[in-house]
Amino acid sequence: MPSTPSSSDPKPSAKKQPSRPTWQRWLIKLSLWGVGLALAGLVGILLFVAVALSVAYPNLPDISDLSDYRPKLPLRVYSSDGIVIGEFGEERRNLTPIKDIPQVMKDAVLAIEDARFFQHGGVDYLGVIRAGLANVGRAKSQGASTITMQVARNVYLSAEKSYTRKIYEILLTFKLEHLLTKDQILEIYMNQIFLGNRAYGFAAASEAYFGKPLKDVSIAEAAMLAGLPKAPSAYNPIINPNRARSRQLYIIERMEANGFITADQAKAAKEEELKVKTGPDAGRVHAEYVAETVRQLVFNQYGDETYTRGLNVYTTLRATDQAVAYKALRKGIMDYERRQIYRGPEKFIDLPANPHETEDAIDDALADNPDNGDVMSAVVLEAGPKRILAMRQNSETVEITGEGLKPAQSGLADKAGPNIKIRRGALIRVAKTPKNTWEITQLPEVEGAFVALDPRDGSIRALVGGFDFAKNKFNHVTQAWRQPGSSFKPFIYSAALEKGFTPATVVNDAPLFFDAGVTGGQPWEPKNYDGNFEGPMSLRTGLKKSKNMVSIRILQATGAQYTQDWITHFGFEAEKHPAYLTMALGAGSVTPMQMAAAYSVFANGGYRVNPYLVTKITDQRGKVLLETKPPVLSESERGIDARNAFIMDSLLQEVRVQGLPPGRRPRSSALIFSAKPVPPMIR
Repeated sequence: MPSTPSSSDPKPSAKKQPSRPTWQRWLIKLSLWGVGLALAGLVGILLFVAVALSVAYPNLPDISDLSDYRPKLPLRVYSSDGIVIGEFGEERRNLTPIKDIPQVMKDAVLAIEDARFFQHGGVDYLGVIRAGLANVGRAKSQGASTITMQVARNVYLSAEKSYTRKIYEILLTFKLEHLLTKDQILEIYMNQIFLGNRAYGFAAASEAYFGKPLKDVSIAEAAMLAGLPKAPSAYNPIINPNRARSRQLYIIERMEANGFITADQAKAAKEEELKVKTGPDAGRVHAEYVAETVRQLVFNQYGDETYTRGLNVYTTLRATDQAVAYKALRKGIMDYERRQIYRGPEKFIDLPANPHETEDAIDDALADNPDNGDVMSAVVLEAGPKRILAMRQNSETVEITGEGLKPAQSGLADKAGPNIKIRRGALIRVAKTPKNTWEITQLPEVEGAFVALDPRDGSIRALVGGFDFAKNKFNHVTQAWRQPGSSFKPFIYSAALEKGFTPATVVNDAPLFFDAGVTGGQPWEPKNYDGNFEGPMSLRTGLKKSKNMVSIRILQATGAQYTQDWITHFGFEAEKHPAYLTMALGAGSVTPMQMAAAYSVFANGGYRVNPYLVTKITDQRGKVLLETKPPVLSESERGIDARNAFIMDSLLQEVRVQGLPPGRRPRSSALIFSAKPVPPMIR
C-alpha cells in the first residue's frame, strides 16, 4: 500500500515565469501613454475644429448672390450696326454664360486647373496627394487648388497667405459646392478670373490677345489662354511669348493625356502659328469723341454704376460713315499741314556708336513718342540734302528721297537753326504717300471737326471731334465756338426771301464804305474774297459766288434785328449773333453741330431737328432700360415755310448745277469756318 507523504516532506514548487526586462516594461507604459495622448489630442482637435466651425461658419460671407452672378462689367458703346466703338470700366469683361463658352475652352481650363472638377466635392484629395508626390519628386510643379477653391479665393478672400485664410477658403469651398451646381461654379470662374492686359474672364482675354470672340478660338489658342490664370504677367503671350509658348505646349499635352483631344489634334495644335494681337486693331472704328460723349451722358444718368453695371449703349452712328469721316478729316488736316513751314524735329536723342545700344535708344525714344495713326515716328540715322535714312520700330529702316523731302526743305538747309536742323538723332514724323514711298511730315497744330446728320430725324451718322483724341480731348463739334464766315450767308438769304426777295431780285455788287461816325469806332470798308466787284446781279448769282457786298446789302434791306430773330428758327442763339451788318459775313459764333442742324432745315423741307446720338440702353442681361424712337416730323417742329426751304435748297445746289470755271475745284459740302475775325460792330 502506497505510503502517504508526511507533513515533513517538502511541497512541490510551482513553475516560475521569466520576468520582463525593465526597458520593455517602460516601452509598454510609454505606448499606452502615447495612445492615450493621441486620443486626447484627437478629441482636442475635434473639439477645436468644432468650436472653430461654430465660430467661423456663421462669419462666412453670404454667397447666395452668386446664384445670380453679376460681376463688374464695363460700359460698352456700339454703333448702329453693332460694332463696339468704346469701352469704359476698371475691368474689361464680357459676361458669357456657360452654355456659350466653347467646349475646347472648358477642356483646356479643366486639363490644367482641375481635371477631376466634376468628380470631387470641392477639395480634390487625390489631387492633393498627386501634387505632393510630384513636387517631392521634383517633377513639374503642380498645385492642389481646385476651381471651386479658386472661386472662393478670388471672389471673397484676400491674397493674404495664412492658416486662417486657408481655413476660410476650405469652408467657403464646401459652401459653394453645396449651394451651386458645377456649371454655375465653372461659369463664375471663367468670367471672374484675371488674365492680364486688363482682361477679366476668357471672353475678354480672347478679344484682348487674339482680337476674336471666344466662340472662334482654336485648340492652340484655348491652350494659350488657359495658361494665363497661374501667372497672367509671366505667361502673357505679348510680353513673354517664349514662356507663354512653353506653357501652351504643356497644356496641350495635358488635354491629350486627359482624353479631351486626340493625338492628331494635339500635334496640329502644337504646330499652329498663333497671331497674337500686339497693338491697337488697325481695323477698329475711330469714334473716341462719340464714345466719350456717350460716357458723359450715361454717367449723368447712372453715376458710378456706369462703369460696373454692364450697360450697353447703342448709338445712331454708322461705322462705315464714321470710318470715312475720320479718314477725310485727317487727310484734310494733313494736306493743309504739308503747305505749312517745317517746324523741326520733335526732339533729339544721343545715339551711341554701338549698333545694339543704338537700337535700344531708338526703341526707347519711339516708345515715348508713338505713332499717331498714319503719321509715324522715326529716328534719323543719316541726313543729307538729297537723302534721309531713319529707323522705325523693330529696326525697320526708312529711306526718304526726292518729293518726300520737300515738306522739310527748311530743316535740311545749311543755315537751318539748331532746333530746325534735321540731323542724326532727330525724332521726326514720316508717312506713306499714295505712290507707296515715304515722306517727311509733322504733327499738325491746327484742329478740325466733322459731323454728319440725317436731316430727316437728326440722328448723328458720323462725328469726329478733332485730329487725335489722345492728343486733344476737346470736342470741336460740340464745344468749339467759331465764326462761321460765308457758310452763314444762306440764313441771311432765307430771311430776305421771307421779306419778299426772290432768286431773281437784283442786288448791286459794288463797294461799300462805313466811316467812324457809322461804326462808332474804326472805319470799315468790306471787300469780296477775290477783291473784285461785278455790279448788279441776281440773288441766285450772289449766293453762288458768295459775294460779300450782296450779303451786306441784303441784310441792310431786311434789317439786322429782323434777321437776328429769323436765324433762331434754325436753332441759333440770338445773343451769339449781334444785330450788326457784320452778321452778313458770319461774324457771330456757332458750333459745327449747330451748323449741321441748321442746314438740315433746308434739306428736310423746313423742319427743326434736334441732333441725337443714343437710341437704346440695355443692361447686361439685354433688358431695355431706355429707348429712343426716331422722331416723326410734324408741323409742331416747323422752323421755316416749306416754300422758303425749297427755294433755298435750289439756291444751294446752284454751284454744282451750273458748274465751275476751268481749274477751280468744286466747293466741299463741308462747312468751312473763317479763321480771320470779322469786326462785329456795323449796325
